Amino acid sequence: MEESSQSLPRSRSCLSYWQRTTRAFPYLFSNQSTAPPSACKYVIIGSGICGGLTAFELLEAGVKGEDVVILEAREAASGASSRNAGHVRPDAFRGFSAYSKVHGVDQALKVIANERLVLEKVNEFVKRHKVPCDFNLTETFDVCMTPEFAAYEAESLEAYKQAGGDTSHIKFYDGKEAQEKTRIPGAAAAYEWPAGSSHPAKLAQFLLQSVIERGGSLYTCCPATDVKQNESKQELWDVHTPRGVLTAEKIFHCTNAHAALLLPHLKSYIFPNRAQAHSLIPTPAFAAEKTLQSTFSLRYSLLHFYSLIQRKGDGTLVLGVSRSNPTLSPETLASRFSTDDSKFNEEIAQDALDSFGKIFPSYGNAVHGEGLDHAWTGIIAMTTDSVPFVGPIDSLPGQYICAGFNGHGMARIFTCAPGVVKLALGKLWDDTGLPECFRFSQERLERLSSGNLPSVW
Repeated sequence: MEESSQSLPRSRSCLSYWQRTTRAFPYLFSNQSTAPPSACKYVIIGSGICGGLTAFELLEAGVKGEDVVILEAREAASGASSRNAGHVRPDAFRGFSAYSKVHGVDQALKVIANERLVLEKVNEFVKRHKVPCDFNLTETFDVCMTPEFAAYEAESLEAYKQAGGDTSHIKFYDGKEAQEKTRIPGAAAAYEWPAGSSHPAKLAQFLLQSVIERGGSLYTCCPATDVKQNESKQELWDVHTPRGVLTAEKIFHCTNAHAALLLPHLKSYIFPNRAQAHSLIPTPAFAAEKTLQSTFSLRYSLLHFYSLIQRKGDGTLVLGVSRSNPTLSPETLASRFSTDDSKFNEEIAQDALDSFGKIFPSYGNAVHGEGLDHAWTGIIAMTTDSVPFVGPIDSLPGQYICAGFNGHGMARIFTCAPGVVKLALGKLWDDTGLPECFRFSQERLERLSSGNLPSVW
């Protein structure tokens, strides 16, 4: 059977680098054999960073811990949050032109500004709560690997400037200067701006632990399989699980690529895209004082790129691969529309290693213990208009969605999750500060049904 956004997560998935290094988390299998309560005010489906932050924000707003239940299909934070490539990287301008075509210039400016704000929010949150998630506030490079893509980025930046976008934090390097700054001999041009990196599983687990220690409950290995209106009280919802039915006043769908399983009317608007990342042990050329201080997006075209960070603690390199790499076989490209995160793709791994060696020829030959350490997959949720779905589901009063981050969850969740909590607690959309194009509505779905939209990523 084809796996899609209407599939449950695989019961057994491969482990990412991040998951392999957090196996001692005490709530990894919280309540894995216990039946959830028969009733609760707030049920959050999904225990990733979005679900965890939604629960955290509810408690911060004064909701009692015992009124919050998180349901997770597998182990805690086992989805995309713990499988990404470690970036907290806002888009500084590249997506502006595509966003403008889909949502208009005003909204495109707000989308870019929101991502920059999220970086500030993550940095502030980590400092305030002393989150041990290895957060590193640094700089990032968008490296143009071809003259053609350098021209594309130049046009995007100029369009963003002409629309009034703030470019004061963006630095540009051309030709030889770009090569020296990035240590990449083949760089045609490069742009630099503030960004960060983190250990995403540690961040997700901090949120969950904070919620649990304040009275909230997490039920792992307990997927929500259906949501139905309560027969006795029409304003309540029955959340069905393999271990019983939980009746709730309000439900938050934080299931990202799996959202359409419980919200089948979204199956044409949110869909999975399988991505892959790799951890590498550095050779001497990238060790000690030669470790990379910035993060990277290494771009041959809009759809053909690699991402790269180097962790400060142990020096591990994390190399991500674009979801539509045109150098891959048709079979591999076709398999990306899946929710199967149980294994990695050998062809993608080899392409990543070959490309990394060409981009950074100074890396040299790896001896035993260096080079590829691990490879893993994660399922990204794409939407047809490249921005997330946030807000109440009007046709299902009491249900809310915060999903569809298009591979940019770490550049969006820290405003989207607090925003959806505000809406659930009676605030207005303007109180969220989010771009209006993020707002979920039937009107938006109808608009998305009407035509082809350009991809941002």
